[in-house]
Amino acid sequence: MMLIKDFYKIQATRNVDANTIHVTILLNKNHDVFNGHFPGNPITPGVCMIQTIKEITQDHVERNLFLQGISNVKFTALINPQINPELVLELSIIEENNTVKVKNITKFTDGTIALKCNGTFITNTELV
Repeated sequence: MMLIKDFYKIQATRNVDANTIHVTILLNKNHDVFNGHFPGNPITPGVCMIQTIKEITQDHVERNLFLQGISNVKFTALINPQINPELVLELSIIEENNTVKVKNITKFTDGTIALKCNGTFITNTELV
């Protein structure tokens, strides 16, 4: 379930290996979140990108996840949905007991890196 309704749509998912997936998403450039962030110059909020990473990871592991921590967050390019609505999220996902660790690299379709971060999520199988 998406926290932010219609914020993005998954275009394709490709399993690279046992622990890595590449997911292509299309941002909804007309979403209301961009009206306030920022008027006339829409920039994808970082918290929305973290939520997107969580949701895609959650779907992949088929368990509800809760963010425990995020580290090494580095935005290297502004994600403007008018200019670069399509993103490729490269996710390396490691499951250990009730913890899911994710290394993310988000790129534009031309290969430009827009975001790098590492996340640690905890699971609660009772909520599935």
